Amino acid sequence: MFTSMRKNGLILAMFALGCTALVVVTNELTKEKISHQQQQEKLQTLAALLPLGSYDNDLVASCKQVTSRTYLGSDQPQALYTATKAGVVTGYALETVAPDGYSGAIRLIVGMDQRGTVHAVRVLAHKETPGLGDKLELKKSNWINSFVGKFLSADNAASWAVKKDGGEFDAFTGATITPRAVVKAVKNVLVMQQTHPELLSSAPACPAAN
Repeated sequence: MFTSMRKNGLILAMFALGCTALVVVTNELTKEKISHQQQQEKLQTLAALLPLGSYDNDLVASCKQVTSRTYLGSDQPQALYTATKAGVVTGYALETVAPDGYSGAIRLIVGMDQRGTVHAVRVLAHKETPGLGDKLELKKSNWINSFVGKFLSADNAASWAVKKDGGEFDAFTGATITPRAVVKAVKNVLVMQQTHPELLSSAPACPAAN
């Protein structure tokens, strides 16, 4: 009986060892391909945020990390990509967090020129209610494009709110909390760019990819 148990235990141990080795080998073989795919997806996202022809640098390589709970909604560093042309800054793509979404935090990335005019906003991740809050996704509605061409000034600061709060941005039918959170998050990015440009210029570089 003990011999049989030892034999079965040895078989299970060898099986576990084999599975572990297979996972390690598979990871090594696919790591470079996965990294390449992730970089291509990131480039596609960045291309949608900043106009083609407005920069000649490698946006991914320009990555920095900006940390500001006040303006970026999180204690975690947020990625900043700086667009330049002939060495002159022409725009930014900055990740941010709307911490007060209806179902939790909403991760966004805002593309803007060096003067603070918004080129585009995209949602990176959210847990909003399907059919209601998820209308912030471009594939669900065109609402996220409401920010295109907008800028922040002392004269229009009050308009950076949903219409229910006296602003100019539409809410979703039956869901005001989600758009309110996103509008606030985008506005905070523009406020930071205008009032604390040093947070962008002096931010540390992103860690090198392994």
